[in-house]
Amino acid sequence: MPKSERTNVMRLLDAAKIPFAVHEYDPELTDGNAVAAALGQDPFHVFKTLVTTGASGAHYVFAVPVNATLHLKKAAKAVGEKSVEMLKQRDLLPLTGYVHGGCSPVGMKKAFPTVFDETATLFDTLVVSAGRRGFQVELAPETLRAYVGGRFADLTE
Repeated sequence: MPKSERTNVMRLLDAAKIPFAVHEYDPELTDGNAVAAALGQDPFHVFKTLVTTGASGAHYVFAVPVNATLHLKKAAKAVGEKSVEMLKQRDLLPLTGYVHGGCSPVGMKKAFPTVFDETATLFDTLVVSAGRRGFQVELAPETLRAYVGGRFADLTE
């Protein structure tokens, strides 16, 4: 892949010497299930990155399969909050540096507590956004969890 096509996520993973594979898809696709289909991947294997705000005002990152729904009460419990709510879309770019559809658990402007749905541990690899629409990276779940300082928990309905 040409250096100009490398995303910040790819550069960060390279710098950390973390092995990953790159997958490209049509950036016009906005639905996670459609992205998984375009990549020829099981939707349980492709994870979306969701950013929330807790009752305390703190922000949290959750990664769940694209065909699953984040259970907000389970998410709140996983981070020790009374409740969490989805971050407003207009606040995503200023807070994380990522646009909707291109948000990755890797390389946000600031490190936020990150939790991956426990189903990630069922796979040798998982696929997450590479930080730009049209690009995904595939890597070992435990490696990704360790790199972002995250953990695994039951997060879906």
